[in-house]
Amino acid sequence: MPIVNRLADMSDEITAWRRDFHENPEILYETVRTGQKVAELLESFGVDEIATGLGKTGVVGVIKGRNGGAGKTIGLRADMDALPIEEQTGKPYASKIDGKMHACGHDGHTAMLLGAAKYLAETRNFDGTVIVIFQPAEEGGAGAKAMIDDGLMTRWPIEEVYGMHNFPGLPVGEFAIRKGGIMAATDEFRITITGRGGHAAKPHETIDPIVVGSQLVQALQTIASRNADPLKSVVVSVTTFNGGNAFNVIPQEVVLRGTVRTLDADVRDQAEERMKAITTSICEAFGATADFHFRRGYPVTVNHDDQTDFAVGIAEEIAGVGKVNTNIDPMMGGEDFSYMLEERPGAFIFVGNGDSAGLHHPQYDFNDELIPVGCSYWVRLVETALPTAA
Repeated sequence: MPIVNRLADMSDEITAWRRDFHENPEILYETVRTGQKVAELLESFGVDEIATGLGKTGVVGVIKGRNGGAGKTIGLRADMDALPIEEQTGKPYASKIDGKMHACGHDGHTAMLLGAAKYLAETRNFDGTVIVIFQPAEEGGAGAKAMIDDGLMTRWPIEEVYGMHNFPGLPVGEFAIRKGGIMAATDEFRITITGRGGHAAKPHETIDPIVVGSQLVQALQTIASRNADPLKSVVVSVTTFNGGNAFNVIPQEVVLRGTVRTLDADVRDQAEERMKAITTSICEAFGATADFHFRRGYPVTVNHDDQTDFAVGIAEEIAGVGKVNTNIDPMMGGEDFSYMLEERPGAFIFVGNGDSAGLHHPQYDFNDELIPVGCSYWVRLVETALPTAA
């Protein structure tokens, strides 16, 4: 079964929702207007229950099948938040808010799930219950965790959960997925090195934290090259190095900040342990001291085997055999859908956005041509996972 005809007919309506969200971006937990519009649309579709305020500004819709919702319950998730980026697309529906834009396609994700929700509420061609989840604060705010903490998985007996994200560079109509780790854990670190400041012309009287920090930047790269299994991925990136403000003064301290990306829980633990040991040892060797802070962010996004196989089957129905990459390379970017996959089995899939600017780029725009593709994936997933008895 390819694109659902009814959803193709609805494309203009869904596109209008998407472009409205695009014009009015909201970041992190600020998705008040977006959430209100989502709730209003869900009400107009006649869904059975609407809950707002989960995870501060999240919205949930409940759609019961023909048998009154008895039986299995599955969750479908879309993210709603934008990014603090100044848009440069020049589109007539470009952001109206300075310094904010939908540079990751969450406007499209929200619109596609709304389109699927409207269709499912109209047809009810399934038994069981569908929970449509509209989540705030994916971009660094852990909105998925906030919704879980507010009872998302217990208030409704969700048994499986599925997510979808657009993918620039992948042709429209095609999908990509893999079993196991598909997106990385995203951790942050901050290292303050304290030495002894002084005159730049008398370095022998100082303990130069810039020199110490420079040695540390190089040494941290040995975690990937000499500590981690070569077949397991780890990235340690120092992204800021701040210290000093005069050409003739050796500063008292410097601060290094950065990120660690891993696809394996053991490697994640190893990276943290080695970073702390390397930092402490190098600073001691130079006579400096170190204050090391490691903050764990999103966990690895791990697709479950059975649900991934199921998602592949649905994607192949929509796209056709040969149009679903079932072993895409893992990505070192992060995704807080990982929290939901820690709570329940499920799968996270990519859908092609065509030849567009990359995610988080000021010229990125969600490709409206993929709307009927994404909506059809959601609908067929539900109708296949929750078949009617008749």
